[in-house]
Amino acid sequence: MRSIWKGSIAFGLVNVPIKVYAATETHDVSLHQVHDEDKGRIRYKRVCEFGHEVEYADIQRAYDDGEKTVVLTADDFKKLPEEQSHEIEVLEFVPVEQVDPMMFEKSYYLEPDSRSPKAYVLLRETLAKTDRLAIVQFTLRQKTRLGVLRVNDEVILLQGLLWGDEVRAADFTALDTSVKVSANELKMSSSLVDSMSTDFDPDRYTDEYQAELQQLIDAKLEAGDDVDTEQTFGEQSDDDEGEGEGGDVIDLMAALRASVDKKRSGGAGSRSRGGSGSTAKESTADEAPKKTPAKKAPAKQPAAEKAPAKKAPVKKAPAKKPAAKKQAS
Repeated sequence: MRSIWKGSIAFGLVNVPIKVYAATETHDVSLHQVHDEDKGRIRYKRVCEFGHEVEYADIQRAYDDGEKTVVLTADDFKKLPEEQSHEIEVLEFVPVEQVDPMMFEKSYYLEPDSRSPKAYVLLRETLAKTDRLAIVQFTLRQKTRLGVLRVNDEVILLQGLLWGDEVRAADFTALDTSVKVSANELKMSSSLVDSMSTDFDPDRYTDEYQAELQQLIDAKLEAGDDVDTEQTFGEQSDDDEGEGEGGDVIDLMAALRASVDKKRSGGAGSRSRGGSGSTAKESTADEAPKKTPAKKAPAKQPAAEKAPAKKAPVKKAPAKKPAAKKQAS
């Protein structure tokens, strides 16, 4: 695994240097679009509505409110205080059961990035002992995000959260109808649940569609029903992933004492949840490690692994039409 970026967790006045890794990956077979006649790969040009082909460097983002369009340049985005931040700021700690799993998004592993992982281990053990989640705010790919820190197999996991207004309310009139469930029906239903109850093991389940798709591809290759890739596809270059620098927590106890004293005295510790800016952290005798902004780049998607063959009959399912990749200008 390669890290997406490097940064730090701001835990009171304690600074925990970390590296961030994508914790999940897709196993879908990667497909492309080709021309049926000559098997050439389909490419898409960037063309504006006035008919001009546009270089990628000349493309700007814009907001349309229906009547007016506001163009936002790269310089405009640089003015946003959160865009280059590599700090995961702990806002508060909440009981685990108070965060609905429906709000969870993508997960990331956090690896300690200092000569001494003591501060990392301290935060990990504190989360495990108190049975709480750390609500955090961080920036990823130029967007301010909400998330939680939790422990998973001795590793601190950063899990993105949806914002409150992104969760839709369930409003179904059918549920307003009064329905009576008999005691016997509930007993039989509960009995069925008991008979099917077991411990969850994700390795017990397989994606049959992807397995059968890979078998179909292998069969066509074995039969010689293929074309030379070099004659149809151009070479694609991968962007280098972000690099940064971490540091060490020099005086952990002093920083912890200062953080607790600051909270007890009613001092302002962190930015408000709705704010977009970052406030400077007060330092102890030893300064927190400096962070060097890193270039952001998407994590490289690994190739799908070949799934084991299934003896069971194939269940036909409609294949999702893959999105075509844009041609580099």
